[in-house]
Amino acid sequence: MDTAVSLGVARLGMVDYMAALELQNALVAARIRDAIGDTLLLLEHPHVYTLGRGADASYLTKATGSVAIHRVSRGGQVTYHGPGQIVGYPIVKLAGARRDVSRYLRKLEQVMIAALREYDIEATRRDGMTGVWAGSRKIASIGVGIRRWVTMHGFALNVTTDLRYFDAIVPCGIEGCRMTSIAAFGNPQVTVAETLATIEHAFAAAFEYDRIVAAEPHRLWALLESTADRCEASG
Repeated sequence: MDTAVSLGVARLGMVDYMAALELQNALVAARIRDAIGDTLLLLEHPHVYTLGRGADASYLTKATGSVAIHRVSRGGQVTYHGPGQIVGYPIVKLAGARRDVSRYLRKLEQVMIAALREYDIEATRRDGMTGVWAGSRKIASIGVGIRRWVTMHGFALNVTTDLRYFDAIVPCGIEGCRMTSIAAFGNPQVTVAETLATIEHAFAAAFEYDRIVAAEPHRLWALLESTADRCEASG
C-alpha cells in the first residue's frame, strides 16, 4: 500500500487578486471536506496592495494611482503584490502536532530561507517579526489565514519585483523597512519560472511531503465553479 504523503502544486501564472481569493475559498472548503489533498498554489498578481484584517490604513502613505487596494482576512499589515513576485498560497490541513500557528509561520520562513540559499543569499529571520530578510532588507513577506485548521493566504517572495511600488507603503507596518529581491541581491539573471521549482522543493522538504504532484489548474478552477453552483442551488 502506498503511504507516501503528496503535495499537489499548481502553477497558475498571472491571476487577478480577487479571482485568486475566490479560488482559495473554494479550495479551503474542498480541503475541509477532504475532496482534495494539500495543495500549494504558485502564481503572480497584477499590481495590487492588500491590507490584513486589522491593518492600519495609514501605512498606505502615498497615492497609489490606478493600483487596486483590497482589505482581506489574512493577518499582517499592508503589502504589495505584482509581476516578478512569487506568491504562494498553501491550502494545507493542519492536524495533530501541526496545529500550531507559530510553528506554521516558522516553517514558511524556513521555506524561503532554504530557497534563497540556492541563490547564495543567506536569508534570516528577525526576533519578534514574521518574514525573511536578506541583509538589512526584507525579501519575503508572510500573512496567513486559517479556517477550521485549513490554511489560506501565505507568502510572497520578491524575485524580479519592481521595488518602487513599495515606496507607497510602510511594508508590513514596519517603520523604516526597505525591500529587496533576488535580482537586486546580486542575481540579475534570475527568472520567476526557474524560481518556482526551487520554492516547490523547499516547501515539500520543510513540510515533510514525500513527493510533489502536479495539480491541474483547470480542475482547481472547476471546483470554484462547482462551489458557485451549490450556492445558487441552495439560495
